[in-house]
Amino acid sequence: MEYRSGDISKLCNVNKETLRYYERKGLIHEPVRSDSGYRLYPEDTVTRILFIKRIQELGFTLSEIDKLLGVVDKDDVRCADMNDFVVQKLEDVQLKIRDLQRIECMLKDLKDRCPDEKAIHECPIIEALIDNNQKEKEEIL
Repeated sequence: MEYRSGDISKLCNVNKETLRYYERKGLIHEPVRSDSGYRLYPEDTVTRILFIKRIQELGFTLSEIDKLLGVVDKDDVRCADMNDFVVQKLEDVQLKIRDLQRIECMLKDLKDRCPDEKAIHECPIIEALIDNNQKEKEEIL
């Protein structure tokens, strides 16, 4: 089965310009044209676009998705390339988790400093952020 741009846009919940962008980036194959000039996408394009959208929701960039799809599209070196990709992405995710944990600790600390509603000029959260900013400047200098 083949789909026209409008049909695939609705099925995948993407803009027609997004389809063209994906084509330019090589994320999806350029479609064939009908006799009347309509772009006709094969059914596997729907699956591929839905995969792209889902993996973007998980935090992957289009550049990473391009690399991942490149690995999937090459059968001869798939396993080694996939392992390298997964190792790198795992390191990136672990770094983000550590950063988010530090942010969580900082926010909990700030929340604990301000159990009541004081005037803004007496706000311990603002004072803590200013103090933290000063410490960072001193470390840099």
